[in-house]
Amino acid sequence: VQLQASGGGFVQAGGSLFLSCRASGRIYSKSSMGWFHQAPGKERVLVASITRSGSPYYVYSVKGRFTISRDDAQNAVNLQINSLKPEDTGIYICAAEEGDSTVPSDYWGRGTQVTVSS
Repeated sequence: VQLQASGGGFVQAGGSLFLSCRASGRIYSKSSMGWFHQAPGKERVLVASITRSGSPYYVYSVKGRFTISRDDAQNAVNLQINSLKPEDTGIYICAAEEGDSTVPSDYWGRGTQVTVSS
C-alpha cells in the first residue's frame, strides 16, 4: 500500500477531525499531495493540496476550516478539519503526484470515512 489514510470517524456538526495519509518514502519525497472529498453518490473533488515545498492550495468552500500540512518525519500529509458541517460527510481520499501539481492524481489511497451529524 503506497498511500494509507486514517483519522476518519463520526462527529457532530461543529466538531473537528484530523486526517492523516502516510505515503511510502519514495512517493512522498517526490510528490505533491492532496485530499479529495467524495460525498455519497457524487464524484470525488479536490479540497486541498500541498506542493513538495509546503505551499498549500484550498478550494474556496473549505478555506478557513481546512488546513493541509506535510509531516516529513512521518512521510505524511495531514488535513485538519474544523467546524465540520453535515455536507462534509463522505470519503476523504489522499492522492499524490510526482512534481508540483495543484490536483495530484498519480497515486490514490483507499480513503477514510467521515460522517457528520447535524
